[in-house]
Amino acid sequence: MTDFRALRRYSVALWFVASACSSATTITGISAPIPPSALTPRQTAFLDTLERRTFNWFWERTDANNGLTPDRWPSNSFSSIAAVGFALTAYPVGVERGYVSRADAAQRTLNTLRFMYNAPQGTQATNVTGYKGFFYHFLAMPPGFRFEHVELSTIDTSLLIAGVLFCQSYFTGVDGTESAIRAYADSLYLRIDWAWAVHTPPVVSMGWHPEDGFINSDWKGYDEGMIVYVLALGSPTHSIDPAAWTQWTATYNWATFYGQTHVNFAPLFGHQYSHVWIDFRGIQDAFMREKGIDYFENSRRATVSQRLYAIDNPGQWTGYGANVWGLTAGDGPFDTTLVIGGRSRQFFTYRARGAAAGEIADDGTIAPTAAGGSVPFAPEIAIPALITMRERYGDNLFSTYGFVDDFNPTLVSQTPKYGRLSPGNGWFDTDYLGIDQGPIIAMIENYRSDLIWKTMRKNPYIVAGLKKAGFTGGWLGN
Repeated sequence: MTDFRALRRYSVALWFVASACSSATTITGISAPIPPSALTPRQTAFLDTLERRTFNWFWERTDANNGLTPDRWPSNSFSSIAAVGFALTAYPVGVERGYVSRADAAQRTLNTLRFMYNAPQGTQATNVTGYKGFFYHFLAMPPGFRFEHVELSTIDTSLLIAGVLFCQSYFTGVDGTESAIRAYADSLYLRIDWAWAVHTPPVVSMGWHPEDGFINSDWKGYDEGMIVYVLALGSPTHSIDPAAWTQWTATYNWATFYGQTHVNFAPLFGHQYSHVWIDFRGIQDAFMREKGIDYFENSRRATVSQRLYAIDNPGQWTGYGANVWGLTAGDGPFDTTLVIGGRSRQFFTYRARGAAAGEIADDGTIAPTAAGGSVPFAPEIAIPALITMRERYGDNLFSTYGFVDDFNPTLVSQTPKYGRLSPGNGWFDTDYLGIDQGPIIAMIENYRSDLIWKTMRKNPYIVAGLKKAGFTGGWLGN
C-alpha cells in the first residue's frame, strides 16, 4: 500500500520554497562550541551507541545487491534515492568505526553505483529509473523503476551524487573494487545534464515529469538546494552559468529570529543537508563576505534560534524546553484539529515543520534528527538534547536503530492515524526515515573526526563548484 506521507515531501518542499545584522560570531545564550575531546565519558558513549545503531539501519535495511535503501522502515516502502546517498555516506563511517570491513563496504558501494549507472534512463513514464542522468525521487522496490508519478528530482539526485562523490574520494585503493567505484562515480556524475535542468535561466528547476515537463518551481531562496548548485557549477561536462548562484543568493531572507541574525529557513534540514558533504567553515561567497560570517555560522545561529524558540514555547506545547527541541521535516500523527486543554490544536502527518522569521509551522511534533544533524554547529546544546530525549522517553523514542523519526508529547489521548500513543508520554512514530537517519550519523561523525568534510575537501568537483560560486578563503586556498 502506498505511503502517502512520504509522497507529500515534494509538495511540502515546494510550499516552503515558494513562501519563503551583526557580523560578530558570538552566539547569545550559549558558550563556544565544545570539541569532542571535552565530552564527558557518558556523552562519548552515547554518541558511540547512536552512531552504531543508526549505521545498522542503513546496513541492514538496504538491499545489498542493488543498494536500494528504503524511504522508511518498518512500514512497507519504496526506495528514496536521497536515502541511498545517505547510505553511501554511512558506509565509510562504518569502516572507520570498525562496524564493517573496508572490503564489505567497498563491495556494497560498488553494487550500488553499478546498479544506478546501468538502470534504464529515458523519456518514457514507466520502467525507467531516470532521464538525462537525473533520477526519480522514489524508486519501486525491488526493480528500481520510477514509483508511480513522482518527479525527476534535482535535489534528490544531488543528495545521491554527493554520497557517490564522497565514496569516490574515500575509496582510493588500487584494487579492482575501489578502482571501479571511482570510475562509476565519474560516469554517474559526468552524464548529468545540469544545463538541461535550467528551465528558467539561470536557476535550476526543482524537477520534471515525463507527462508534462518541468514543474513550476525553481531553486531560489536559502534551503537544502546549495548542494544542487555546487554540483551543477562543478560539472566539467554540463555546467551551468555562475549567475545562477548570484540569483540563488539574491532571494535569501536575512532576518533576526530570537536574537539570531542569519539567512532564515524554517525547517532545520535546510541548514544541514548540504553541510553533510561540504565544509563551509571559513569559506565565504559574496553574500557571506558582505555579512561577515560563513554558512557554518549561519547554521549555528539557526540551530540556536530554534532552541530559544522552544524555551520560549509560544505555542505552549508539552515537553518543549532547553533540552527538548527541534523542528524539521518529518512524520506526524494525523491531519486534524483538536481542542486540548481549552486550546485548538492543529496536527499534521508528514510535514516540513520549522520556526524562523516570518514562518512558524509547529504542531508540537519534535524530530530528533533536527538536533542530531546540528551537532557540529552547536554540540553544547545538541548533544544534551539528544541525551535528554533518549532518557526521558526511553524505548518509545530510542530503539533498535536509534531514534524513531518523531514524537509529540502534547497528544496523549486521541487515536492517531500513524504511529502510536504511549500512555502518559504522548505520540511516537514507529518508523525510521532514511533522509533523517542520514544527517544524524554523518554530522556526528563530522563533529567527531571531520571524516566526510576532510575527504570532500579533496574532491575536485566540489572544489570547482565552490570556486565557480565565488567561494574564497579557508581551506579553498584561493
